[in-house]
Amino acid sequence: MADDLGWRDIGVFGSSYYQTPNIDALAKRGMIFTQAYTANATCSPTRASIMSGQYPARLGITMPMCHLPEVSLKESVARTAPSDAKCLDAVSATRLDTKIITLAEVLKAGGYVTGHFGKWHLGPEPYSPLEQGFDMDVPHTPSPGLPRGYLAPYGFGNFPEKSGEHIEDRMAAEAVKFIDANKEHPFFLNYWAFSVHSKYNAKPSLVERCRESMDETLPQHNPVYAAMVHSLDDAVGTLVKGLEGAGVMDKTLIVFFSDNGGVNWPAKVLNESADDLAKTYEDIPSTSNAPLRGGKATTYEGGTRVPCVVVWPGVVKPGTKTSAMIQSMDFYPTLAAAAGAKLPEHQIMDGRSFLPVLEGTAKSFRAEIFDFLPHHIPHTGQVPAASVRQGDWKLIRFLHDGPAQAPRYELYNLQTDAGESRDVSAAHPDLVKKLDARIEDFLQETHAVVPGPNPAYVEPVAK
Repeated sequence: MADDLGWRDIGVFGSSYYQTPNIDALAKRGMIFTQAYTANATCSPTRASIMSGQYPARLGITMPMCHLPEVSLKESVARTAPSDAKCLDAVSATRLDTKIITLAEVLKAGGYVTGHFGKWHLGPEPYSPLEQGFDMDVPHTPSPGLPRGYLAPYGFGNFPEKSGEHIEDRMAAEAVKFIDANKEHPFFLNYWAFSVHSKYNAKPSLVERCRESMDETLPQHNPVYAAMVHSLDDAVGTLVKGLEGAGVMDKTLIVFFSDNGGVNWPAKVLNESADDLAKTYEDIPSTSNAPLRGGKATTYEGGTRVPCVVVWPGVVKPGTKTSAMIQSMDFYPTLAAAAGAKLPEHQIMDGRSFLPVLEGTAKSFRAEIFDFLPHHIPHTGQVPAASVRQGDWKLIRFLHDGPAQAPRYELYNLQTDAGESRDVSAAHPDLVKKLDARIEDFLQETHAVVPGPNPAYVEPVAK
């Protein structure tokens, strides 16, 4: 799983700038999902959904706060908000509760050796991968990213490193060691890349190569980000070669995914450049999710629709493509079913197995996609919201953002308006009412913590 990789950030999904030959080759071996969704537009909630099979709304993890020192297993609502905010904010939980039986624990009980490599961001010990079903965890850090950038030293404490090495090269090499050590046994390798999350920097030689091919007329033209995608692709190539070298490629199911949409704002906005070379290009947006609207930390399509490829030799027909809608919670029951592992009997499972899609016996899957992001996120303009996609229609309920702090709605037909540029809510009041009822059902069923109107809100005075 990549970190912050956008829907159009690899070649087979439409990028003409980023070079991803290894991911593209992997896609040809399996099935491309053109409508795969994360459970949230930010990282920790999606990660929690994969490990638990549950919606972030149910878990209470709705923002990436799992690196904070405060331990909170329940979501709450902030008591106050600025006077210009119509809605209060939710306060996300900061850990994935160890009472949850994780995907790793289910597979481990089914006889699989389990290893986690890369970013976790669901809590430090005693909430680390080692307490959540994994036999090993490298580099065993609760960090939300790489504060010093991708080139060592990384600052991971006791983790041995070589000066100047790239973290993704190192993680892929460590993962291949795990493959070699366990090639005679069933194994679950959970490789959650640090790439392409901030802070931004890359191998200087790759930045120069990407600078030479950049075209400023294209939506995607940041050479630092392009170089970061290149290193991610190199890591995928290393993993595939490791499987082939161990002689297990033909009996390994592989998923390629991203935890949320791409970052479509410049690094300068949040001071996210890690070195002087990156600062040279920090006025250019990291990437573009066009034709989708928005990106990471928004409820628009660019925030939650991501690239997805599934390879399963002997089951998934190579070179196939599906428009079936899936969501990140669905990986849990799907992978458990593929492995013959038993799901926990008394744990709510929001995810559903999409094995019929992989086997070619079903063309459609989810009828609805729900999202819940109850937070103000200033740099993306996001206000607390919930949404539902039902078929081609998508309704967004912006909580208390309308007149008199009532909800405000936006309705889009994604078949004719993939970029969500034409709000047709006024023309379809009955459909808005119908879809809003589904949002309400979702919030009630997941026991979501929904923030109310801000009592301190002051209506601006027109001049």
